Amino acid sequence: MSHPTTSPRHTTRTSTQHQPPAWAPAAPTIALLTALGVLMVGQMYTVLALLHPMATALGTRLEQVTWTATAFGFAYAAGFLLAGPLSDRYGSRAVITAGLVAAMAATLAVSAASDLPTAIVLRSMQGLTAATFAPSALSYAVHHIAPQRRGTALTCITSGMFAAAVLLQIGAQAVAAGLGWRAVFWISTALMALSLFPVRRVLRPTLRHGTGGGLRQAFAAMPRLLRGPRLVALYLSTVVLMSAFVAVYTAVAIAGPAGIAGNSSAILAVRASALPALVAVPVLAPVLQRLAAPLRAVLAFALAALAVTAGSFLGGHPVPLVIALLLFVAAVAAAAPAVVETINAGAPHARGAAVALYGCSMFIGASLGPQLTGALTGLGFGGILRVVAAALGLGVLLALPALRHHRAE
Repeated sequence: MSHPTTSPRHTTRTSTQHQPPAWAPAAPTIALLTALGVLMVGQMYTVLALLHPMATALGTRLEQVTWTATAFGFAYAAGFLLAGPLSDRYGSRAVITAGLVAAMAATLAVSAASDLPTAIVLRSMQGLTAATFAPSALSYAVHHIAPQRRGTALTCITSGMFAAAVLLQIGAQAVAAGLGWRAVFWISTALMALSLFPVRRVLRPTLRHGTGGGLRQAFAAMPRLLRGPRLVALYLSTVVLMSAFVAVYTAVAIAGPAGIAGNSSAILAVRASALPALVAVPVLAPVLQRLAAPLRAVLAFALAALAVTAGSFLGGHPVPLVIALLLFVAAVAAAAPAVVETINAGAPHARGAAVALYGCSMFIGASLGPQLTGALTGLGFGGILRVVAAALGLGVLLALPALRHHRAE
């Protein structure tokens, strides 16, 4: 066995520490991470289309089956906080690969659940393992995509995660209608297995940062990041953004205009109408990249607030309302990657931990959205949207310190 100091692996690591990085090919990397984002993040939403058949098969009531979604969500938030430091310590590709294998086992196990308590436990495991993907993928894009393509990559990945909420519900509904609800988890497991090869083929290993501290140092980065007021403001703006996104579509479902609220087909159609925005924003990413990330974040928050304000007065006019919601979703899809870029710029030595906190903020916001709508139901559809617009105005204020700091540099 050769001595470590002369091994090819060691030589490569040493030489690359003093050379500009060889950036990963952007197109296949972006395509792979975006597709995996839809698949992995979408596991959060599949059960929303399966509640009725799962309740029947598990011998329980519909409202009790919703705990399978709640359990996934709580575990998903915890998984974000674990995956970021692990990505910093062991590299994004390693964490994505290990997470895929673990998620395969958990997803397949969910399909075999015979009662509700078992399903809840297994969905928790699925959420914990599926959460390894998003922070690792965003961290990989920051480390391995060339700066001039990085914004496009982050926009595509985050847009795919937003699109997962619609695409995976539509897919799960179609599969369950033909093959049963358990087949949704079988097919998800198969897709995860098939993605292992391109992950190993397309993604590159990440060189470890530094030589000391180990995993404990990676986790210790989180409280240090939370001591920075600008980063904390950006995390709070992420909570506002996702709360608004989920609150608006929850309001459409439970307090929306006549003919939409309570009509599952109409609600699904309204959700699907947002997909063009989630396609258009990545296409326009090269144009958007001409603006600094903090400025894009502020402008996107402002557009979202204006679109929701307009939508609050359009409850009786379905077509203009859909257009307002389309602009709102486009603004959200533009704001999310801009916030990620700004956060990463403020945490260059702990990007995995920084992105993990961002992902956790997203989930906290998404969890608060339905509660916000429920608390404001008495205000009606227009009243709910006006409160959401005010919250998005707060998001503008939270993003402004990062913009001022950028201009001062």
